Amino acid sequence: MIHPSREQTENLKAPITSLPQDAPETRLGAHLLPGGEQTRFRVWSTTAEQVEVKVNGTLHPMTALGDCFFEAVLPVGAGARYLFVLDGQEVPDPYARFLPDGVHGEAEVDHPDTYTWKNIGWNGIALDKCVFYELHVGTFTPEGTYQAAQAKLPYLKELGITAIQMMPLAAYDGERGWGYDGVAMYAPHAPYGRPEDLMAFIDAAHGLGLGVFLDVVYNHFGPAGNYLPSYSPSYFTERFSSAWGMGLDYAEVHMRRYVTGNALMWLDEYHFDGLRLDATAAMQDDSPLHILQELAQEVHALGGTHLLLAEDHRNIPEVVTEHGLDGIWVDDFHHEVRVTLTGEQEGYYGGFQGSAAELAQVVNRGWKYEGQFWSVTGEEHARGRPADALEAPSFVYCIQNHDQIGNRALGDRLQQHAQVSLQQFRGASTLLLTLPMTPLLFQGQEWAAATPFPFFSDHAGELGHLVTEGRKKEFAYFSDFAHLEVPDPQARSTFESAKLDWRAKDGGEHARTLGLYKSLLKLRNEDSVLQDHSRQYLSAGNDGEVLWVRQCNPAGERLLLWNVGKTEVKVGSLRLPHPLPTRVILHSEQTDGPPATLTSLPVGEAVLLGNV
Repeated sequence: MIHPSREQTENLKAPITSLPQDAPETRLGAHLLPGGEQTRFRVWSTTAEQVEVKVNGTLHPMTALGDCFFEAVLPVGAGARYLFVLDGQEVPDPYARFLPDGVHGEAEVDHPDTYTWKNIGWNGIALDKCVFYELHVGTFTPEGTYQAAQAKLPYLKELGITAIQMMPLAAYDGERGWGYDGVAMYAPHAPYGRPEDLMAFIDAAHGLGLGVFLDVVYNHFGPAGNYLPSYSPSYFTERFSSAWGMGLDYAEVHMRRYVTGNALMWLDEYHFDGLRLDATAAMQDDSPLHILQELAQEVHALGGTHLLLAEDHRNIPEVVTEHGLDGIWVDDFHHEVRVTLTGEQEGYYGGFQGSAAELAQVVNRGWKYEGQFWSVTGEEHARGRPADALEAPSFVYCIQNHDQIGNRALGDRLQQHAQVSLQQFRGASTLLLTLPMTPLLFQGQEWAAATPFPFFSDHAGELGHLVTEGRKKEFAYFSDFAHLEVPDPQARSTFESAKLDWRAKDGGEHARTLGLYKSLLKLRNEDSVLQDHSRQYLSAGNDGEVLWVRQCNPAGERLLLWNVGKTEVKVGSLRLPHPLPTRVILHSEQTDGPPATLTSLPVGEAVLLGNV
């Protein structure tokens, strides 16, 4: 067996808490030392009395340093495989930087300089320049890999996307899944490719002028493969609860550092431009400094432009104004659009009425609920606060995302609803992409893709059955889960059905829709009026079931009209509080050039008018 030298052991006893958040000298797990010929293995365990590391099949003792730390420095380099052994029990490393055989297997010692970055001059992207494109690596292409996704980057650039939003990549149990049940937060999910493949994807995106963001889950761990409790139960607490049991204890310094160090890794080592924080309302913390605020401080201290976005249904501007995050995914806009088009009132849609007037309220106020009573069954409470302090880019709007498609029984998309025509879908798209708020598209939305995005996972045995049944119970308030044959999340065919069919985008109505998206994104980027993303120049209202949205700033005026009613409307008969611009800039049904004049607005269609 190989033992650390006396000099190495003395160096390891330096105070760990006095060093920076994610300093290599204090990292848990495996850290390759300068020169690449030695690796430092470190463990913190409050339960084990004897700790060893098994490297390439050979056991090595680890020295107890006090305060529950154990360490060994061994003459092994990148690529070595290892497991920790706690009192004789082999346990995977929850701090692993790569798990080639999955979350229950050996970790691989990672070499931080494996990839040589090319676009080192990239400095990030401002939020007001972001047009997000949310994608799931496993279903974005037939191959489901980083390399295959990289080949599609020129397409996204040509489309007019400026920022890619990747669904979670942290390693999770099984081969396929959405990624929200990650358990090894530092290890990119192996079936998508190696860490250097992910780096190459991000580097290539930056070379095209595209930002890349990552969805991270810091509010719970998945139900299988979470080995943190084997090292110490104090990572978790009964003071809070999560989707799979006890809540994360952010008051415990090691759990807090697990999260902040992970955020810094993605941004600093992988060069991501920002993070979308899943379900921040569930990140419960009774510490003096809330974990969200600390994350914002650490991230913004990196230099350059690094953004933090919250998924938060509470409609509380304090996420930005006090905690310091940059933006919030806003449910209210999506829900109001969907209810307006479909009339659905089940579940959380019951809190929305849908109409041109309701849409105008959301546009004017940023979100609908700013203190009103939320009467959805089981969640009755006053919801939200006024968002006057937030500028338009801090509101991330969408008409589709992974949740709002995948939470449906069949994973069907908005335009596949029986009550939604393609004209209405294209009208909604025109509203989304001409507002000053930050828009987000979901993969394939730009050509009205017919491929569904159902929930899928890959948990073995009884756990797989429990996940399937749990989904049905979670969405029991949607009647489709009771009377439709819901695809089995565990079946590979469910996963395969979600893969985009790229052949479809160039034909018929798909091509027509894609043409509209290209026109809208080009206009959003080049039109001097739409380039101003300030709410002070924004107003909205309605005349019956025609929504109007006016942006009038020093560069000129733009007026959107969208007919969300059931009958065609004569444009000349509209009663608006301001003169009607006469120039047609864009019509949602005529992507080959707008008509010179527009006398009527058919059902579902939208038009953008201007005066210059």
